[in-house]
Amino acid sequence: MKILFIGDVVGRPGRQLLKDWLPKFRAEGPIDFVVANAENLAGGKGVTAATIEEMRAAGVDVLTGGNHSFAQREALGLFARDDRLLRPANLPAGAPGRGLGLFPTAAGPVVAVLNLMGRAFMRPIDCPFRIGKALAEEALRDTPILIVDFHAEATSEKMAMAAWLDGMATAVVGTHTHVPTADARVTRRGTAAITDVGMTGPYDSIIGVETPIVLDQLITGLPVRHEVAKGDARLCALSIELDATSGRARSAEAVRRPDFPTAIVPVP
Repeated sequence: MKILFIGDVVGRPGRQLLKDWLPKFRAEGPIDFVVANAENLAGGKGVTAATIEEMRAAGVDVLTGGNHSFAQREALGLFARDDRLLRPANLPAGAPGRGLGLFPTAAGPVVAVLNLMGRAFMRPIDCPFRIGKALAEEALRDTPILIVDFHAEATSEKMAMAAWLDGMATAVVGTHTHVPTADARVTRRGTAAITDVGMTGPYDSIIGVETPIVLDQLITGLPVRHEVAKGDARLCALSIELDATSGRARSAEAVRRPDFPTAIVPVP
């Protein structure tokens, strides 16, 4: 069985690239289930009904969230009623929606998806480790296949979550920092992991935002309005091949389309 996890989809460029490339991935070989992080889906922050529908039409089965999940006004209602839209499970009690879901696939097996958010360098929320393990145990009573989106800032915290759920989760995928890391791997206990899968959006930018805007904010210290950049869009994902009976990952491959250039290109 193969699952594709697509990194943080940023604004219109990210949505368009996902729509362009997902059919090509399916043509290369069967993909049984697709997860995408959607917290930057609408204008770089949050989700809307229209952007969610775009992703569903493109073939995404489940959308996960993060610290910007509720940035759009309509999000409260969307998370409350959409079973295939997840937000971090360790948000305080009272947040609409849910962080764990069980989803049947056309191939037959049920896939559990768990969304968690880190606390290092982020706002105080409930413990992702204690809540994550409790929910993982709950999910594994129904299916051996568990995909975890850990939306966190610190690489150490993301690596710690992969260690914490090692042997329980099929995959622990780091999101949020938008920079793809080079550590895709499968542990000896059969958990696929990557510290950050990277974003699906414009890389001629600063993590998806127009470079001059972010530079101005950093240099002057003044508040600015972020705008999604327009050029050099790339898709970043993790392709996970697994044994559907045991839930153990067999391989984890970082996917980048188009790939990042390694040759020097002179400035015109």
